[in-house]
Formats: sequence, C-alpha cells, structure tokens
Amino acid sequence: MPNATTIAVLLNPKSASFAAQAKQLQEAARTKGFQLAVLSAATEQQINEAFVTLAQSHAGALLIGGDPLFASARKQLVAQAASQSVPTMFHDSSAVADGGLIGYGPSFADAYRLAGEYTGRILKGEKPAEMPVVRLDKFNLSINLRTAKQLGLTLPPGLIAIADEVIE
Repeated sequence: MPNATTIAVLLNPKSASFAAQAKQLQEAARTKGFQLAVLSAATEQQINEAFVTLAQSHAGALLIGGDPLFASARKQLVAQAASQSVPTMFHDSSAVADGGLIGYGPSFADAYRLAGEYTGRILKGEKPAEMPVVRLDKFNLSINLRTAKQLGLTLPPGLIAIADEVIE
C-alpha cells in the first residue's frame, strides 16, 4: 500500500503481550513514517466495533495480531475486511484460504510436529527442564490473488515469487 499513511493493527487487550506488541508496532510504524491506529477487541462483538473504528481511522491497511480469538474468528475478520475493502494481513495462512489477502506466520504443522516430538521425549523419561528451548524457524507467506484483484491491488512479482502459497 504505497500511498497509505495510516496502518491499523487489531490486538486483543486481554493478551499478556498486548502492551509490548502495541509499543513495538508503534515504534516500527514511526520508524517507517506511518501512523498506527491500534484497535482492540477481546470478543467477537468487539471485533465488529473495532471495524467501525477502523473505518473512522481511514487506515490504508490492517494487520491482525496473532491471538486465539482472532484465529477462531478468522471468517468474521475476512468478511469484515472485505466489506470495508481494506487490505488485511493475518498471522497465519488459514485466513488466506478463507479470502484474506496475506498471511505470514509460523508453520503450525511444524509447531504441532515439534510438540509431538517433545511429548514423546518426555514420555520416554527425559526431564523437560533439561530439554532445549526450540524456536520455530519456518514462516509461511500466503497470498490470495483473487482478493488482491477484488481490492484493485497489483502485488509485486517478487513478493508473489517468494510466497509459499499463492491462491489464484
């Protein structure tokens, strides 16, 4: 969104990381020369209210924070974003399959595999305190070109080329 001056982010205020996320995103937006509109929602009804606020903010794009509430309400979020014609980036690719524009986040398949491996190791007698902390290093980028077309967007070919999944 090269002409956007304001970007909105939707976060859950009940999340333990809400304040830290909002602060980090404010700093990142300021560094890049954007205004950031922080929207909050802790219920599905508040999601609807946040989209009313989004319309008033005139944000050129929306980032959906990673939160279990937003994962379970992804179809609602996709529908709301479509109704307002706002380009939206989600924290995982499942929303892209439902019509979201872009998803970028950790590979949940890898996370579940790793959880299974650790569970197996614990069941075989390893002590959790002695096991290394492992971070996921695979992130998936998914793009829905149908949604981009509906929004009147032309995405850079380089972005499409590096995507793990492209829905046409």
